[in-house]
Parts: sequence; C-alpha cells; structure tokens
Amino acid sequence: MIPIRDDTPRFSTPYVTYFLIALNTVIFLWEWLVGLESQRELNALIFQFGVVPRHVTAVLETTANVSLADAFLPILTSMFLHGSWLHIIGNMWVLWIFGDNIEDYLGHFPYLIFYLVCGIAASVAHILLNLYSGVPSVGASGAIAGVMGAYFVLYPRARVLTIVPLIIIFTFWWLPAWIVLGYWFLLQLLSGAATSIAVTGQGGPGIAFWAHVGGFVAGILLIKLMPQRPHRTRYGAY
Repeated sequence: MIPIRDDTPRFSTPYVTYFLIALNTVIFLWEWLVGLESQRELNALIFQFGVVPRHVTAVLETTANVSLADAFLPILTSMFLHGSWLHIIGNMWVLWIFGDNIEDYLGHFPYLIFYLVCGIAASVAHILLNLYSGVPSVGASGAIAGVMGAYFVLYPRARVLTIVPLIIIFTFWWLPAWIVLGYWFLLQLLSGAATSIAVTGQGGPGIAFWAHVGGFVAGILLIKLMPQRPHRTRYGAY
C-alpha cells in the first residue's frame, strides 16, 4: 500500500517539516554530485557517516581502533543521508503526508526534538539487533517511522488515500490510518524477524527493518509523554 494523502486538517504552518524535507533533499543532491565525481568517494562518505553497528560494538568492547566520534556521531548524521532517488523520494513523501499534523500537535521545536529522538532510537534498535554488521545504514526512515507511530496513536480514524495493488491493477482507496500504518508496521516487524533468521555472518540485511520498528515504537511512546501544543484539537483521536 502506498499512501497518497490524508484528510487530517492542520492549524499551523509546518516549518520544521518543510525544513527537514529541504535539508534532506539538499544533502542528497550533494551526495549525488559526489557520486558523479567518484563512486569510491561516495562509498567512503556513506561508510563514514552511516551507522555501522560493528564500529559501536568495537568501541564498547575496546577491540578495535575506532574513535567515539566515528562510532556514535553517525547515529545522528545517518538520518540525513539516503542511498538512492527512490529512497529519499519515498521517505520525504511520507514525511510530507504525516509530519505536518504531528508538528501541529507538538509545536515546532518539540517536534524537531521528537523527530531526532525517534531517529536516534531507530539507530539504537538497528545496532542492538545487528551488533556485528559491517554494512552502513543511512536514511530518515527511522525518524519518519516515529512520526508514523505518533500519527497511529493520535489520528487512528483519519482517512488516508492509498494505492492498493490488486493482482495487476492499482486501485485508490480511502483507508483508516490505523490500517495503513498498522499494516506497514507489521510488515516491518515480520521482515525484521525474517532477516534476523536468514542472515548469517557479518553482512547484515540490506534494509534496516529493525530501525523502522524501533522508530515506530519510540514514536508511540514519546507522543504519550510529550505535552500537546496549547489550543490545538486532535482530529479523529481517541
């Protein structure tokens, strides 16, 4: 299922969401230009600023010459890098659909903190479940999963226009948000479990499913702890 738009109204301009989309896009364009010049330099950039779980493991076990900055700084920087055009377009599209309402609910600065904490939680989940993987993980998916988790809690009955494939044709359905987001979360959970069983050695899975799961759960928990922005009404919430 591919979400197209939702019907939840907002009552403020989502400046932080716009900023995050613009920042991620600019950084990806820079990555793309680096890749045009040298694929080797791009790979080195991704390896340096993407999350590599075994770097964190090595620092904690003091078994390798990896600095604290090299191990832990990517937990922040990785959420602003992307691996392909499809990767960034998909992430920014979902952030565009769901981010504005969470920003409206929390307020601009708390929303930014919420986004970053969800991204960090996603990376931690990925590291814990792929301790010795040497594959760098990049993308805003974990932070955006947190936004989706918050939306799942706040607006479960909101309607989301969704592309639903039926064998060889694509149909457009208005579905409740809890179905769209719940289906996505279940898919990530099952995929994460499957890759954990199937993957051996130090390579790790190609998609950080556990980061998605961790970000989504973090979003659910954080949105219950963080105060609502004054004078804002939740639409379709319990």
